[in-house]
Amino acid sequence: MQQHFSLADCDVVGFDLDHTLCRYHLPQSARLIYDSFAHYLVTEKGYDEDLLTLAPDSLDFCCKGLVLDIEEGNFLKLAEDGTVLRASHGTKSMTFEEILETYGRREWKHFSTISGMVSRTAKYYLYDNYFDLPGALLCARVVDSLDQHDGQKKYDFWKDMVAAIQHNYKISAFKEDCGKYFPEVKTHPDKYLQRCPESVKKWLKQLKNAGKILLLITSSHSDYCRLLCEHVLGNDFEEYFDILITNALKPGFFSHTPNQRPFRTLENDEEQEALLSLDKPGWYSQGNAIQLFDLLKKMTGKLDPKVVYFGDSMHSDIFPARHYSNWETVFILEELLGDKVTVPAKAESEPLEKKGKYEEDQVKVPYFVSEQWGSFFMDRLPGLENAEETLVHTWSCKCISTYSTIAIPSLEAIADLPLDYRFARFSSNSSATAGYYPTPPRALLPNEESVTMK
Repeated sequence: MQQHFSLADCDVVGFDLDHTLCRYHLPQSARLIYDSFAHYLVTEKGYDEDLLTLAPDSLDFCCKGLVLDIEEGNFLKLAEDGTVLRASHGTKSMTFEEILETYGRREWKHFSTISGMVSRTAKYYLYDNYFDLPGALLCARVVDSLDQHDGQKKYDFWKDMVAAIQHNYKISAFKEDCGKYFPEVKTHPDKYLQRCPESVKKWLKQLKNAGKILLLITSSHSDYCRLLCEHVLGNDFEEYFDILITNALKPGFFSHTPNQRPFRTLENDEEQEALLSLDKPGWYSQGNAIQLFDLLKKMTGKLDPKVVYFGDSMHSDIFPARHYSNWETVFILEELLGDKVTVPAKAESEPLEKKGKYEEDQVKVPYFVSEQWGSFFMDRLPGLENAEETLVHTWSCKCISTYSTIAIPSLEAIADLPLDYRFARFSSNSSATAGYYPTPPRALLPNEESVTMK
């Protein structure tokens, strides 16, 4: 495979919506998602009311790439070979000795399943996107609460958590004003949604003018999609895309056959009868990548049109688009921003009393770099029996270089580049940092580890 990737070589450019085309104000949306789930657990399932209060710095627990070992109530950060780098029981970090005692220095028992399909099962749950992450903190606090009151050894709260997610995000929730999530975003969109930068809108038009077919493929239902798109792109948002697919139910969109997941038309946001084939551009619901690709062949007049897909979830976007459809994939990874944050010299020299109390009272911007979990990309593995510790890549980092063509912090990061710009792509024979644009994560650069590895 060639060493470079260029949008100019692609016939079709597809986008996920949430946290890709539509970016959120993360502290506010994280708090709303947490509150939505917690409110359901307390009012509908009788969980402890303490779950409704949240300390300002507690969102630090949220870190992409965590895996919840459901039955044990443990959260795990995995190395690329499947060993456990860090862990917590509930919110409480486990010591190195506790990790060794519980998991040993060997591949975690479910690693071959999770790494083979970047999957989720009844035994474990992978937290890999911002809609899920606040649920990790809630589950951890549920474990703390159950330990305190019941002293449980095995946990069965997961079914209630799934019910909380379904209650807030189900397909009819937006229309029915059900749950806490949709009614709040409807009422205060500016509080939660960032408007799309002009540079990105111009870039989308540039792609279209260059003859590219533009797709929007989102698991959000059509009514929520419309609210988001009107707010971030404008009332003419449909003009940016040739094909819009909502309620796509990813990753199933990529892995299911036409029989399992047919396309449906929409009328007033209600899904209509199943379609036998996809014959023309337009707005559809559900569907599958196989019939979409057949339409793209017709539209481009090519037997094998080249598709690139931009998304923020390894589980729902990047892995399935690459694995099942063999599309090029661009991973949107906001952690690339957090990894570069440095305090300006001026701020450092300011006396503390000048900085004001207000900064201290703010909920910390979540996720970019977690104090509790360390770097998203690398971590230290303590040595056994006085051996030296080693630096290892995380499993999340390995997934990026395995399944992404390139990784960028946002669409804005590439919007001003010419369409024929040649990106160095991730490949098996290139360096560990090729593929990250505009710069690699600091944790992956030599001699920089100490900065992010606390």
